[in-house]
Amino acid sequence: MTNLATEPHADEASEGKPVEPIGESVDPAEGGDEMPLEDEADADVADAESGEVVDADAEEAAVAEAGAEEIADTEDAEVAETGADAEEIADTEEADTEDAEAGDAEADDVDDLEVERNGDTSDADVDDLDAPDDAEHDTTDADTIAVRAVGGAPTAVIAPGDEAAAAAAFTATATATLSPAIEDAPTDAGAPVYAWADPEQKPKKKRTALWISAAAAVAVVGLVAASLVLIAPGTSVAGVPVGWLTPGAAADAIDQRLAETTVVIVGEDGGIEVTGAELGATIDAEALAAAAFAEHPMWNPTAWFAPPVDAAVELDPVAATEALRTAMPEVYTDPIDAAVTFDAASASYVTTPATLGTGIDVATVQSALQEAFEAGQTSIEIEPVTADVPAGISTEAADATVAQLNGMLDTVGFYVGEERTVPVDRTAAASWLTVTPGDGEFEITADPAAIQPVVETLAPAVNRAPENARVITDSAGKVLREESAGQSGRELGDTSDVASDFAAQLANGNAIYGLPVTEVPVTTVSIARRIEVDLGAQRTYLFENGNVVQSYAISSGLPGTPTPTGSFRVFAHTAEQDLGALCYDPTRTDSYCTKDVKWLTWFAPDIAFHGTYWHNNFGNRMSHGCVNMPNNVAEFVYRWAPVGTEVWVHG
Repeated sequence: MTNLATEPHADEASEGKPVEPIGESVDPAEGGDEMPLEDEADADVADAESGEVVDADAEEAAVAEAGAEEIADTEDAEVAETGADAEEIADTEEADTEDAEAGDAEADDVDDLEVERNGDTSDADVDDLDAPDDAEHDTTDADTIAVRAVGGAPTAVIAPGDEAAAAAAFTATATATLSPAIEDAPTDAGAPVYAWADPEQKPKKKRTALWISAAAAVAVVGLVAASLVLIAPGTSVAGVPVGWLTPGAAADAIDQRLAETTVVIVGEDGGIEVTGAELGATIDAEALAAAAFAEHPMWNPTAWFAPPVDAAVELDPVAATEALRTAMPEVYTDPIDAAVTFDAASASYVTTPATLGTGIDVATVQSALQEAFEAGQTSIEIEPVTADVPAGISTEAADATVAQLNGMLDTVGFYVGEERTVPVDRTAAASWLTVTPGDGEFEITADPAAIQPVVETLAPAVNRAPENARVITDSAGKVLREESAGQSGRELGDTSDVASDFAAQLANGNAIYGLPVTEVPVTTVSIARRIEVDLGAQRTYLFENGNVVQSYAISSGLPGTPTPTGSFRVFAHTAEQDLGALCYDPTRTDSYCTKDVKWLTWFAPDIAFHGTYWHNNFGNRMSHGCVNMPNNVAEFVYRWAPVGTEVWVHG
């Protein structure tokens, strides 16, 4: 009887090799009734129903063939169905051990196989020996499978996914199960009979494709998300590639490339290098990067590999000149700034023109830097080109300052309203001011301490009493003439801050300082005037607001040429005139002629108040109808009584 319990031969059986019997075999036909066993007496396994003896070699071949098929199935199975459910793994019910080919004999005493998963044992249950080989299966925590013959030690401990180990363990276990280890099997029933262990469940299919698909999907989603924030491949700003970058990273790359781009100026003693950073080179990198992303987003393949975006490079003239001067000082001659000074002779400010210097042409350097940047070069060589170096303060800047200062001297002073109440001498005002050269221009400052002495003299010049306006009216209040417009009074206010405030104004170019004053408004005084002539008393009275202000003796008309009586109004004034018709018509024999009569105030036809030089008999009738007065009285009335003044003549 062949013994398959020995391990080497069990392995050979699992590989499909013929199994050689160990020890001596006794053919029952020759009278032998017993076969030697390895460790204990072997029992013959006979077919319970047919009584036929299973051929050992055929049985071994069947076992080997079955083990090889199981191994092949285990190694070749793939988990390709993404919808497979974990519930597909069902518990295997207790299986009866049957003859692999005849199917008639039952192995009464062959114990079931036990399959242990993580220490849990289920009778006659066979779990899937293959675990899905996925990324989420942690072998340190995964289930392990122990395959053993019932009642014996495990033949192998298998990690999930180790198909080769599972197949080898299965074959070894099956072979061991086929070994005649049943003590109570009959030994005299003929040829030995072997029992086959429970068949292994079909291994679960792998889900490798599912996990590959999931990873690919994640990669695609990430690529799509990235395309929404990245600039298209092949995009460049001038000579700087910005494809596959965010706008922020692109802006940094543009700035860095420009700062590192070098201009090499080749001279007699070799070349000197200046970088874009040293030249004060700037570019609107953020705007350029944003425009590149807007016009060439990665998600739009039609925008890929577009022509370079142009970018204008600018230099800071001051920084560039300083960097070039430091690099090649022998090329430079210093310019001289324009100056502003006060000329006492003309009491005005004057300009001293600027003088140009010599140095490397900044425009040529800028053009070279632009060319290198656009070409994507990190360095470019140029010959030194000299040009005039402007002064820090130009003649034009000095002229503008001079014009401003002289304009200030023309208007400087302390004002009340629009009136320059207290003018300031030009030389004195210039002594308050300091003109300092600055960054391309001049700075004007004023000294409050120099202004303060003038402030202390302001009150007497500003303060004044009010003057009332005077108007002449008739007795009804009608204005006949404005005697004076009047003038408001004023009083200077607080001057404690005048000096400092005026100094601040002067620094800003304003030389007109409005003084703080309190105004007293104008009051208008009305004077109602009238003249009364009393022929009986031969006297004239002048009234203001009903009061007699003057009274004079007169000479009115003689009885043949009386002065008319009644109410009249002054209608005209004549400073000097000849009186009498004879003065104008020599043929008149009925008239007279009085030459050069002065201060005539007309109030009736051919009748006036006037001066008299031909007599001094006032208080008596003497005239041809006019009212004679001394010349000085006549002049007073002439100036006192405006047109419209009421005149009342009575007897």
